[in-house]
This record gives sequence, structure tokens and C-alpha cells, in this order.
Amino acid sequence: MVFLIASFGIFIFIQNLLQLLYGAQILTLRTGPVVEGYQIFSAVITPIQILILSASLIIFAVLWFIVDRTKMGKAIRAVADDPVGASVSGIYPEKVILYAFGIGSALAGMAGILISLETNIEPTMGLNAILKGIIASIIGGIGSIPGAVLGGFFLGIVENLGIWKIQAGWKDTIAFAVLIIFLLLRPQGILGNKTDKERF
Repeated sequence: MVFLIASFGIFIFIQNLLQLLYGAQILTLRTGPVVEGYQIFSAVITPIQILILSASLIIFAVLWFIVDRTKMGKAIRAVADDPVGASVSGIYPEKVILYAFGIGSALAGMAGILISLETNIEPTMGLNAILKGIIASIIGGIGSIPGAVLGGFFLGIVENLGIWKIQAGWKDTIAFAVLIIFLLLRPQGILGNKTDKERF
């Protein structure tokens, strides 16, 4: 909890520092004309959204392979489960944590680029993405990469179905309502496993 609060503090500091150095103007990465999307039933999906979806699935497959099939991935999982036990087995937790931080930072950078292809860029754009990512991870199951992907798809579908009949401003409210429901009824998430405490 201390590290989580400290991370949010650093995040807010960097946001304000960027605004101080470069200003708070809204920019965009898009360079060409806006292309009409494809009609699928009652929904419309744009070529940029198809690109984002395809890139996300490729990144997911690469990340799953690294974590599940490589020596470094096994070390990351070992340190996440038991740092002391991993160090006894000859794994250097500090080195593994540094690698995991690098992988996580690279993923965050790629996510920022993909989001920027569809929306505008501004210094405060990351907070909403972080919150939705945390919610998706909780819904899918903390510690499960497929669960995080499934949670993200589930959250996106529920949000967009929810604003089908109501105003789009309620989108975040729907996301947090889904989070509360999962925390009350299934706190381990869709693909998460129950702890011994929860079983009893």
C-alpha cells in the first residue's frame, strides 16, 4: 500500500512537471483524414480500433510467452510468489524486479501510443487509463495475464453496452459499479483462484 500511494504521488508530480515544462495544450498523433468505420451489427469499429485490437493481442501473446515460457518469466513469477524463497534458490530478486519494471514500463509506453492513435494527447491522459487497467485486472484476476485481457474486454463491452441507452458521461460510473460488484461477489476475479480464507 505504501508503494502504491508513493507511485501515485510520483505520477501526479510527473504530470504536473510535464505541464510546467511543455504546457497543457492538447496534441494529436493522427496525420491523415478520418476514415469511416465498418458497420458490425449496430456497432461501428474504425480501422484505428482494429489496429489497436490487433496490436494488443500480439503484445498479449508475446508477454504471455515471456512470463510463462522463458527462464526470466519463471524467475519473475517466483519472486512475485516468494522473494525470500526465490533468493534461496539462487535468484536475485532486485535484478528480477528491475527487469519486471522495465517490461511494465515498455508495456505502458506501448499502451500510451496505441491510446494516442485514437484520442488526443495531454499530460493528464494517463490517470483514466491506469484506473481502467486496475479495474480490468481486478475483474480478470490479479496475477493472471489472460485474466487481465479478459477483464479488459469484459469492462469495455459492459461500458459500451451501458451507454447505449444512457449518456456517455456515465461510462466511468458503470466501470466503478462493475468493480464494486466484483469486489462484493467475486473478489478473486474471473480467472482468479480463491484463497484459503475466502474458501472458509
